[in-house]
Amino acid sequence: MSAVENHGSTTETKIREDAFGNATGLACRECGNKIELGPHYACPECFGPLEIAYDFPALTREEIEAGPRNIWRYKALLPVPDDIEQSPNMEPGFTRLLRANNLGTALGIENLWVKDDSTNPTNSFKDRVVACALSAATEFGAKVFACPSTGNLANAVAAAGARAGVKTVVFIPSDLETPKQVNSAVYTDSLVAVDGNYDDVNRLASEIAGEEDGWAFVNVNVRPYYAEGSKTLGYEIAEQLGWRLPDQIVIPVASGSQLTKVDKAFQELISLGLVEDKEYRVFGAQSQGCSPVSVAYKGGVDAIRPVKPNTIAKSLAIGNPADGIYVLDICRRTGGAVEDVSDDQVREAIVLLARTEGIFTETAGGTTVGVLKKLVESGQLDPALDTVVINTGHGLKTLDAIVDRVGARATIAPSYDAFVAANIV
Repeated sequence: MSAVENHGSTTETKIREDAFGNATGLACRECGNKIELGPHYACPECFGPLEIAYDFPALTREEIEAGPRNIWRYKALLPVPDDIEQSPNMEPGFTRLLRANNLGTALGIENLWVKDDSTNPTNSFKDRVVACALSAATEFGAKVFACPSTGNLANAVAAAGARAGVKTVVFIPSDLETPKQVNSAVYTDSLVAVDGNYDDVNRLASEIAGEEDGWAFVNVNVRPYYAEGSKTLGYEIAEQLGWRLPDQIVIPVASGSQLTKVDKAFQELISLGLVEDKEYRVFGAQSQGCSPVSVAYKGGVDAIRPVKPNTIAKSLAIGNPADGIYVLDICRRTGGAVEDVSDDQVREAIVLLARTEGIFTETAGGTTVGVLKKLVESGQLDPALDTVVINTGHGLKTLDAIVDRVGARATIAPSYDAFVAANIV
Protein backbone atom coordinates (compact mmCIF):
# COMPACT_ATOMS: atom_id res chain seq x y z
CA MET A 1 0.00 0.00 0.00
CA SER A 2 1.42 3.36 -0.96
CA ALA A 3 0.99 6.71 0.69
CA VAL A 4 -2.31 8.24 -0.29
CA GLU A 5 -2.58 10.63 -3.21
CA ASN A 6 -4.83 13.00 -1.27
CA HIS A 7 -2.27 14.17 1.27
CA GLY A 8 -2.20 11.47 3.89
CA SER A 9 0.84 9.30 4.50
CA THR A 10 1.55 6.24 6.59
CA THR A 11 4.21 3.59 6.63
CA GLU A 12 3.64 0.99 3.93
CA THR A 13 2.31 -2.21 5.48
CA LYS A 14 0.23 -5.25 4.60
CA ILE A 15 -3.37 -4.90 5.80
CA ARG A 16 -5.04 -7.93 7.32
CA GLU A 17 -7.99 -9.18 5.29
CA ASP A 18 -10.36 -8.72 8.24
CA ALA A 19 -8.74 -5.53 9.55
CA PHE A 20 -11.85 -3.42 9.05
CA GLY A 21 -14.58 -5.89 9.84
CA ASN A 22 -17.65 -5.44 7.65
CA ALA A 23 -16.36 -2.28 5.99
CA THR A 24 -16.12 -2.73 2.21
CA GLY A 25 -14.52 0.50 1.04
CA LEU A 26 -14.64 4.28 1.11
CA ALA A 27 -17.42 6.22 -0.61
CA CYS A 28 -17.49 9.91 -1.51
CA ARG A 29 -20.30 11.85 0.11
CA GLU A 30 -20.54 14.16 -2.89
CA CYS A 31 -20.15 12.12 -6.08
CA GLY A 32 -20.57 8.57 -4.78
CA ASN A 33 -17.20 7.43 -6.10
CA LYS A 34 -15.90 4.35 -4.28
CA ILE A 35 -12.29 3.44 -3.55
CA GLU A 36 -10.52 0.76 -1.55
CA LEU A 37 -9.97 1.02 2.17
CA GLY A 38 -6.84 2.93 3.07
CA PRO A 39 -5.58 6.09 4.77
CA HIS A 40 -7.58 8.29 2.40
CA TYR A 41 -9.89 11.13 3.36
CA ALA A 42 -10.60 13.05 0.13
CA CYS A 43 -12.18 11.69 -3.07
CA PRO A 44 -9.62 11.46 -5.93
CA GLU A 45 -12.37 12.43 -8.39
CA CYS A 46 -14.01 15.50 -6.81
CA PHE A 47 -12.04 16.01 -3.55
CA GLY A 48 -15.23 15.49 -1.55
CA PRO A 49 -15.07 13.85 1.91
CA LEU A 50 -14.92 10.07 2.14
CA GLU A 51 -16.80 7.87 4.57
CA ILE A 52 -16.90 4.18 5.34
CA ALA A 53 -19.21 1.90 3.33
CA TYR A 54 -20.32 -1.46 4.76
CA ASP A 55 -21.96 -4.75 4.01
CA PHE A 56 -23.61 -5.46 7.34
CA PRO A 57 -24.63 -8.99 8.30
CA ALA A 58 -27.98 -9.77 9.87
CA LEU A 59 -27.69 -8.69 13.49
CA THR A 60 -30.00 -9.16 16.46
CA ARG A 61 -30.47 -7.13 19.61
CA GLU A 62 -29.51 -10.16 21.67
CA GLU A 63 -26.15 -10.49 19.88
CA ILE A 64 -25.35 -6.85 20.65
CA GLU A 65 -26.49 -7.10 24.26
CA ALA A 66 -24.21 -10.11 24.78
CA GLY A 67 -21.17 -7.96 23.96
CA PRO A 68 -18.93 -6.01 26.35
CA ARG A 69 -20.23 -2.90 28.10
CA ASN A 70 -18.24 -0.56 25.86
CA ILE A 71 -18.31 0.50 22.21
CA TRP A 72 -17.02 -2.88 21.04
CA ARG A 73 -20.50 -4.37 21.60
CA TYR A 74 -21.18 -2.61 18.26
CA LYS A 75 -17.98 -3.78 16.53
CA ALA A 76 -19.97 -5.41 13.72
CA LEU A 77 -21.10 -1.89 12.77
CA LEU A 78 -17.65 -0.29 12.95
CA PRO A 79 -14.48 -0.41 10.76
CA VAL A 80 -12.56 -2.55 13.25
CA PRO A 81 -11.43 -6.21 13.33
CA ASP A 82 -13.40 -8.85 15.14
CA ASP A 83 -10.58 -9.26 17.67
CA ILE A 84 -10.48 -5.54 18.55
CA GLU A 85 -11.17 -6.30 22.21
CA GLN A 86 -7.83 -8.10 22.45
CA SER A 87 -5.80 -4.98 21.68
CA PRO A 88 -4.86 -2.68 24.58
CA ASN A 89 -7.37 0.16 24.42
CA MET A 90 -9.28 2.51 26.71
CA GLU A 91 -12.56 0.56 26.35
CA PRO A 92 -14.74 3.67 26.06
CA GLY A 93 -18.47 3.91 25.77
CA PHE A 94 -21.71 2.59 27.20
CA THR A 95 -21.91 5.69 29.34
CA ARG A 96 -25.01 6.47 31.36
CA LEU A 97 -28.28 7.79 29.92
CA LEU A 98 -29.92 9.64 32.80
CA ARG A 99 -33.58 10.50 33.12
CA ALA A 100 -33.40 14.26 33.79
CA ASN A 101 -36.68 14.93 35.60
CA ASN A 102 -35.43 17.95 37.54
CA LEU A 103 -33.95 19.67 34.49
CA GLY A 104 -37.06 18.74 32.53
CA THR A 105 -39.27 20.38 35.13
CA ALA A 106 -37.12 23.52 35.11
CA LEU A 107 -37.36 23.77 31.33
CA GLY A 108 -40.91 22.50 30.93
CA ILE A 109 -39.98 19.28 29.10
CA GLU A 110 -42.04 16.20 29.99
CA ASN A 111 -39.56 13.44 29.11
CA LEU A 112 -35.90 14.46 29.06
CA TRP A 113 -32.68 12.40 29.15
CA VAL A 114 -29.03 13.41 29.34
CA LYS A 115 -26.52 11.18 27.57
CA ASP A 116 -23.55 11.80 29.84
CA ASP A 117 -20.28 11.11 28.02
CA SER A 118 -18.23 12.87 30.67
CA THR A 119 -17.74 9.45 32.30
CA ASN A 120 -15.54 8.13 29.48
CA PRO A 121 -11.90 7.30 30.37
CA THR A 122 -10.57 10.83 29.64
CA ASN A 123 -13.91 12.44 30.49
CA SER A 124 -15.20 13.22 27.00
CA PHE A 125 -16.82 11.54 24.03
CA LYS A 126 -13.53 11.78 22.12
CA ASP A 127 -12.42 8.45 23.58
CA ARG A 128 -14.95 6.81 21.25
CA VAL A 129 -13.62 8.25 18.01
CA VAL A 130 -9.99 7.87 19.04
CA ALA A 131 -10.47 4.14 19.71
CA CYS A 132 -11.60 3.62 16.11
CA ALA A 133 -8.87 5.88 14.72
CA LEU A 134 -6.16 4.05 16.65
CA SER A 135 -7.34 0.71 15.30
CA ALA A 136 -7.05 2.03 11.72
CA ALA A 137 -3.71 3.73 12.35
CA THR A 138 -2.31 0.47 13.72
CA GLU A 139 -3.46 -1.46 10.65
CA PHE A 140 -1.85 1.15 8.38
CA GLY A 141 1.46 0.78 10.20
CA ALA A 142 1.59 4.32 11.56
CA LYS A 143 4.64 5.23 13.64
CA VAL A 144 3.15 8.37 15.19
CA PHE A 145 -0.42 8.85 16.43
CA ALA A 146 -1.32 12.54 16.33
CA CYS A 147 -4.05 15.17 16.18
CA PRO A 148 -4.87 18.86 16.02
CA SER A 149 -7.27 19.54 18.87
CA THR A 150 -9.31 22.02 20.87
CA GLY A 151 -8.47 19.97 23.97
CA ASN A 152 -10.60 16.90 24.51
CA LEU A 153 -9.26 15.10 21.46
CA ALA A 154 -5.68 15.77 22.54
CA ASN A 155 -6.48 14.24 25.94
CA ALA A 156 -7.97 11.14 24.33
CA VAL A 157 -5.21 10.65 21.74
CA ALA A 158 -2.43 11.06 24.31
CA ALA A 159 -4.05 8.61 26.73
CA ALA A 160 -4.93 6.02 24.09
CA GLY A 161 -1.43 6.14 22.66
CA ALA A 162 0.07 5.65 26.11
CA ARG A 163 -2.18 2.65 26.74
CA ALA A 164 -1.29 1.11 23.36
CA GLY A 165 2.43 1.87 23.63
CA VAL A 166 2.36 4.18 20.59
CA LYS A 167 4.23 7.47 20.16
CA THR A 168 1.81 10.41 20.29
CA VAL A 169 2.11 14.07 19.32
CA VAL A 170 -0.80 16.43 19.94
CA PHE A 171 -1.18 19.99 18.65
CA ILE A 172 -3.36 22.57 20.40
CA PRO A 173 -4.03 26.32 20.27
CA SER A 174 -1.68 28.03 22.74
CA ASP A 175 -4.58 29.75 24.56
CA LEU A 176 -6.35 26.48 25.42
CA GLU A 177 -7.74 26.06 28.94
CA THR A 178 -4.98 25.04 31.36
CA PRO A 179 -6.76 21.90 32.67
CA LYS A 180 -7.02 20.51 29.13
CA GLN A 181 -3.33 21.19 28.50
CA VAL A 182 -2.39 19.39 31.71
CA ASN A 183 -4.73 16.51 30.87
CA SER A 184 -2.77 15.94 27.67
CA ALA A 185 0.74 16.65 28.92
CA VAL A 186 0.40 14.08 31.71
CA TYR A 187 0.05 11.33 29.06
CA THR A 188 2.63 12.54 26.51
CA ASP A 189 5.84 14.50 26.43
CA SER A 190 4.97 15.80 22.96
CA LEU A 191 2.26 18.40 23.53
CA VAL A 192 2.78 21.19 20.99
CA ALA A 193 1.11 24.57 21.54
CA VAL A 194 0.57 26.59 18.35
CA ASP A 195 0.09 30.34 18.23
CA GLY A 196 -3.31 30.58 16.53
CA ASN A 197 -6.84 29.20 16.69
CA TYR A 198 -7.96 25.64 15.94
CA ASP A 199 -8.25 26.25 12.21
CA ASP A 200 -4.59 27.36 12.16
CA VAL A 201 -3.62 24.23 14.09
CA ASN A 202 -5.63 22.03 11.72
CA ARG A 203 -3.94 23.54 8.65
CA LEU A 204 -0.54 22.81 10.17
CA ALA A 205 -1.57 19.22 10.92
CA SER A 206 -2.74 18.74 7.33
CA GLU A 207 0.60 20.02 6.06
CA ILE A 208 2.54 17.68 8.33
CA ALA A 209 0.35 14.74 7.32
CA GLY A 210 1.20 15.39 3.68
CA GLU A 211 4.94 15.72 4.26
CA GLU A 212 5.80 13.26 7.04
CA ASP A 213 5.63 9.53 6.38
CA GLY A 214 4.19 7.31 9.09
CA TRP A 215 2.06 9.94 10.83
CA ALA A 216 -1.61 9.12 11.47
CA PHE A 217 -3.57 12.27 12.29
CA VAL A 218 -6.84 10.97 13.67
CA ASN A 219 -8.99 13.76 12.21
CA VAL A 220 -7.01 14.24 9.00
CA ASN A 221 -5.67 11.21 7.11
CA VAL A 222 -7.62 8.61 9.10
CA ARG A 223 -10.68 10.83 9.57
CA PRO A 224 -13.23 8.44 7.94
CA TYR A 225 -12.41 5.74 10.53
CA TYR A 226 -12.20 8.20 13.40
CA ALA A 227 -15.60 9.72 12.63
CA GLU A 228 -17.36 6.36 12.76
CA GLY A 229 -16.75 6.19 16.51
CA SER A 230 -19.41 8.84 17.07
CA LYS A 231 -22.04 6.43 15.74
CA THR A 232 -21.78 4.53 19.01
CA LEU A 233 -23.47 7.45 20.78
CA GLY A 234 -26.53 6.88 18.62
CA TYR A 235 -26.45 3.11 19.08
CA GLU A 236 -26.24 3.42 22.86
CA ILE A 237 -29.01 5.98 23.13
CA ALA A 238 -31.36 3.73 21.15
CA GLU A 239 -30.42 0.63 23.14
CA GLN A 240 -30.69 2.41 26.51
CA LEU A 241 -34.13 3.74 25.57
CA GLY A 242 -35.28 0.15 25.12
CA TRP A 243 -34.33 -0.15 21.43
CA ARG A 244 -36.21 2.90 20.24
CA LEU A 245 -35.18 6.28 18.86
CA PRO A 246 -35.86 9.54 20.70
CA ASP A 247 -38.31 11.97 19.17
CA GLN A 248 -35.81 14.83 19.47
CA ILE A 249 -32.09 15.09 20.14
CA VAL A 250 -29.86 18.12 20.75
CA ILE A 251 -26.19 17.74 19.79
CA PRO A 252 -23.27 20.20 20.04
CA VAL A 253 -21.67 21.26 16.76
CA ALA A 254 -17.94 21.87 16.34
CA SER A 255 -16.83 20.23 13.08
CA GLY A 256 -20.33 18.77 12.84
CA SER A 257 -19.10 15.20 12.58
CA GLN A 258 -20.75 13.98 15.78
CA LEU A 259 -24.21 15.14 14.71
CA THR A 260 -23.91 13.57 11.26
CA LYS A 261 -22.74 10.24 12.68
CA VAL A 262 -25.50 10.03 15.30
CA ASP A 263 -27.97 10.48 12.45
CA LYS A 264 -26.11 7.81 10.45
CA ALA A 265 -26.34 5.46 13.44
CA PHE A 266 -30.10 5.97 13.70
CA GLN A 267 -30.51 5.25 9.98
CA GLU A 268 -28.39 2.09 10.23
CA LEU A 269 -30.42 0.79 13.17
CA ILE A 270 -33.60 1.37 11.18
CA SER A 271 -32.25 -0.38 8.07
CA LEU A 272 -31.11 -3.37 10.14
CA GLY A 273 -34.53 -3.67 11.77
CA LEU A 274 -33.10 -3.12 15.24
CA VAL A 275 -35.42 -0.18 15.94
CA GLU A 276 -38.78 0.91 14.61
CA ASP A 277 -38.66 3.28 11.65
CA LYS A 278 -39.96 6.61 12.92
CA GLU A 279 -39.50 10.32 12.45
CA TYR A 280 -37.06 12.08 14.74
CA ARG A 281 -35.79 15.66 14.87
CA VAL A 282 -32.12 16.62 15.14
CA PHE A 283 -31.02 19.98 16.59
CA GLY A 284 -27.52 21.43 16.49
CA ALA A 285 -26.06 23.66 19.22
CA GLN A 286 -23.39 26.33 18.82
CA SER A 287 -21.99 29.25 20.78
CA GLN A 288 -22.61 32.71 19.35
CA GLY A 289 -18.86 33.35 19.36
CA CYS A 290 -18.41 30.56 16.80
CA SER A 291 -21.72 29.84 15.07
CA PRO A 292 -21.17 29.60 11.31
CA VAL A 293 -23.61 26.69 10.94
CA SER A 294 -26.33 28.39 12.99
CA VAL A 295 -25.91 31.59 10.97
CA ALA A 296 -26.25 29.63 7.71
CA TYR A 297 -29.32 27.79 9.00
CA LYS A 298 -31.05 30.99 10.08
CA GLY A 299 -30.10 32.68 6.82
CA GLY A 300 -31.59 29.86 4.78
CA VAL A 301 -28.34 29.32 2.86
CA ASP A 302 -26.36 26.17 2.11
CA ALA A 303 -22.83 27.59 2.21
CA ILE A 304 -20.95 27.94 5.49
CA ARG A 305 -19.02 31.19 5.83
CA PRO A 306 -15.90 30.62 8.02
CA VAL A 307 -15.55 32.78 11.13
CA LYS A 308 -12.80 33.60 13.62
CA PRO A 309 -13.83 31.98 16.93
CA ASN A 310 -14.31 34.11 20.03
CA THR A 311 -16.09 32.05 22.66
CA ILE A 312 -15.55 30.41 26.04
CA ALA A 313 -16.74 27.14 24.44
CA LYS A 314 -13.28 26.39 23.06
CA SER A 315 -14.04 22.73 22.35
CA LEU A 316 -16.65 23.95 19.83
CA ALA A 317 -14.44 26.73 18.44
CA ILE A 318 -14.01 25.50 14.87
CA GLY A 319 -14.58 28.44 12.56
CA ASN A 320 -14.59 26.39 9.35
CA PRO A 321 -16.50 23.19 10.23
CA ALA A 322 -15.78 20.33 7.83
CA ASP A 323 -19.23 18.77 8.17
CA GLY A 324 -21.22 22.00 8.50
CA ILE A 325 -23.16 21.59 5.26
CA TYR A 326 -24.16 18.07 6.23
CA VAL A 327 -25.40 19.32 9.61
CA LEU A 328 -27.64 21.75 7.73
CA ASP A 329 -28.96 18.95 5.52
CA ILE A 330 -29.79 16.68 8.46
CA CYS A 331 -31.41 19.35 10.64
CA ARG A 332 -33.55 20.53 7.74
CA ARG A 333 -34.43 17.00 6.60
CA THR A 334 -35.58 15.96 10.07
CA GLY A 335 -37.44 19.17 10.88
CA GLY A 336 -34.90 20.25 13.48
CA ALA A 337 -32.82 23.43 13.63
CA VAL A 338 -29.41 24.86 14.48
CA GLU A 339 -29.40 27.42 17.29
CA ASP A 340 -26.79 29.34 19.27
CA VAL A 341 -26.41 30.94 22.71
CA SER A 342 -24.20 33.61 24.28
CA ASP A 343 -21.28 32.94 26.63
CA ASP A 344 -23.41 34.10 29.56
CA GLN A 345 -26.15 31.65 28.58
CA VAL A 346 -23.51 28.91 28.41
CA ARG A 347 -22.39 29.69 31.97
CA GLU A 348 -25.97 29.78 33.23
CA ALA A 349 -26.70 26.42 31.64
CA ILE A 350 -23.62 24.81 33.23
CA VAL A 351 -24.87 25.82 36.67
CA LEU A 352 -28.46 24.84 35.83
CA LEU A 353 -27.48 21.31 34.81
CA ALA A 354 -25.27 20.90 37.88
CA ARG A 355 -27.92 22.10 40.32
CA THR A 356 -30.78 20.12 38.81
CA GLU A 357 -29.13 16.83 37.86
CA GLY A 358 -25.75 16.73 39.62
CA ILE A 359 -23.90 16.71 36.30
CA PHE A 360 -20.95 19.07 35.93
CA THR A 361 -20.52 19.77 32.25
CA GLU A 362 -17.87 21.67 30.36
CA THR A 363 -18.68 24.66 28.14
CA ALA A 364 -19.73 22.46 25.21
CA GLY A 365 -22.41 20.87 27.40
CA GLY A 366 -23.38 24.31 28.67
CA THR A 367 -23.85 25.34 25.05
CA THR A 368 -26.06 22.33 24.36
CA VAL A 369 -28.23 22.73 27.47
CA GLY A 370 -28.44 26.48 26.83
CA VAL A 371 -29.64 25.82 23.29
CA LEU A 372 -32.13 23.24 24.60
CA LYS A 373 -33.60 25.92 26.86
CA LYS A 374 -33.72 28.43 24.02
CA LEU A 375 -35.37 25.93 21.66
CA VAL A 376 -38.16 25.30 24.18
CA GLU A 377 -38.69 29.01 24.85
CA SER A 378 -38.84 29.80 21.13
CA GLY A 379 -41.25 26.96 20.38
CA GLN A 380 -38.85 25.18 18.04
CA LEU A 381 -38.66 22.06 20.24
CA ASP A 382 -41.82 20.24 21.37
CA PRO A 383 -41.72 19.87 25.19
CA ALA A 384 -44.21 16.99 25.05
CA LEU A 385 -41.91 14.71 23.03
CA ASP A 386 -39.14 12.39 24.27
CA THR A 387 -35.93 14.43 24.13
CA VAL A 388 -32.25 13.58 24.58
CA VAL A 389 -29.45 16.10 25.08
CA ILE A 390 -25.79 15.06 24.80
CA ASN A 391 -23.19 16.10 27.36
CA THR A 392 -19.83 15.58 25.69
CA GLY A 393 -17.34 16.44 28.45
CA HIS A 394 -16.63 17.10 32.14
CA GLY A 395 -16.71 20.54 33.74
CA LEU A 396 -13.40 20.08 35.55
CA LYS A 397 -11.79 20.78 32.17
CA THR A 398 -13.25 24.29 31.89
CA LEU A 399 -13.29 25.62 35.45
CA ASP A 400 -12.32 29.14 34.36
CA ALA A 401 -15.70 29.53 32.65
CA ILE A 402 -17.63 29.58 35.93
CA VAL A 403 -15.11 30.31 38.64
CA ASP A 404 -16.63 33.77 39.10
CA ARG A 405 -20.19 32.40 39.12
CA VAL A 406 -19.96 29.99 42.02
CA GLY A 407 -18.20 29.87 45.39
CA ALA A 408 -18.67 30.11 49.13
CA ARG A 409 -21.93 31.74 50.17
CA ALA A 410 -20.32 33.00 53.37
CA THR A 411 -17.16 32.76 55.43
CA ILE A 412 -17.99 32.33 59.12
CA ALA A 413 -16.32 31.69 62.47
CA PRO A 414 -16.46 28.10 63.73
CA SER A 415 -19.41 28.71 66.06
CA TYR A 416 -23.15 28.05 66.05
CA ASP A 417 -23.90 31.74 66.66
CA ALA A 418 -21.92 32.66 63.54
CA PHE A 419 -23.87 30.07 61.57
CA VAL A 420 -27.20 31.49 62.74
CA ALA A 421 -26.09 35.07 62.04
CA ALA A 422 -25.09 34.15 58.46
CA ASN A 423 -28.69 33.12 57.69
CA ILE A 424 -27.56 30.32 55.38
CA VAL A 425 -30.94 28.65 54.91
